[in-house]
Amino acid sequence: MPELRKDPIVGRWVIIADERAKRPHDFKQEIGPQVDQASFCPFCEGQESKTPPEIIAYRERGTHANQGGWRVRVVPNKFPALKVEGALQKRGDGIYDKMAGVGAHEVIIESPKHYISMAELSEDNIREVMWVYRDRLVDLKKDTRLVHGMLFKNVGAAAGASLEHTHSQLIVTPIVPISVWEEMTGALEFFNYRGRCIYCDMILQELATEKRVVLDTPHFTAFCPYASRFPFETWILPKGHSSHFENIPKPAVDDLGVVLRQVLNKLEEALDRPAYNYIVHTGPFDHQELPHYHWHIEIIPRLTKVAGFEWGSGFYINPVPPEEAAAFLRDVEVGP
Repeated sequence: MPELRKDPIVGRWVIIADERAKRPHDFKQEIGPQVDQASFCPFCEGQESKTPPEIIAYRERGTHANQGGWRVRVVPNKFPALKVEGALQKRGDGIYDKMAGVGAHEVIIESPKHYISMAELSEDNIREVMWVYRDRLVDLKKDTRLVHGMLFKNVGAAAGASLEHTHSQLIVTPIVPISVWEEMTGALEFFNYRGRCIYCDMILQELATEKRVVLDTPHFTAFCPYASRFPFETWILPKGHSSHFENIPKPAVDDLGVVLRQVLNKLEEALDRPAYNYIVHTGPFDHQELPHYHWHIEIIPRLTKVAGFEWGSGFYINPVPPEEAAAFLRDVEVGP
């Protein structure tokens, strides 16, 4: 029997339709011919001249900007969605509002080697990527024109990636994206009613029931959310309350390197390296620490298509109950 589940944060309803006959093994991917991008990849070490000049890089001592010797490198996106130059120029156009496309669009190149998957990186390498995320948010937060930074990763053509070399992106906007605003509003309503952070309550409930938990460590809990929109959707939440990713302490960064690598390994092993997106949800720059909001990472494997009903109704249809997805992922053994 299909089941309707309500997301307790934004109020979105999801249809869990397990009778649509999608079992975990049904999502095994057919691996097609792979294009050898390594031979002409602009993100590989030695090809630094093929990208815009670097903004920041973690590199070996004695090496120089825009040359080899780096471990993680950040460059402007060659085809940016927003540009950092100029004034906002907020203005009206009749009943409409508009402003200049001011912002930042950066690419975080996660390894000098031509790795396709972030799960292939060492835990230390992933930790450095997390530190770069933090450093860029801290730096861009100083620009009073900019309000929100969204870190995200596209893996595979179905998830929107145009280059296979493992990388992620940062887009910083002069407004708060609607999805983040909805999360903050829903979380604030819960906080005003209960006096508690809904994300903290979710962590406690998931750990108490254990049905949807994928991985639990000293600083993080990874679980398939109760109202999962997509098969094997997985969230990673810090156990310590924090609304802004850029405030992450060193012990949490160390643990996050372990958690993110293991969760991605589990998803790739279970589903034969599917296309996926992950998004770091974090509080806006112009807000101090928020007692009701909680930064987190959402990982979304691209296993199903969003079609007419979803676009028209706002409902999502998920053929795999999150309890089943989490149990399957828990049993997946990954190497060191």
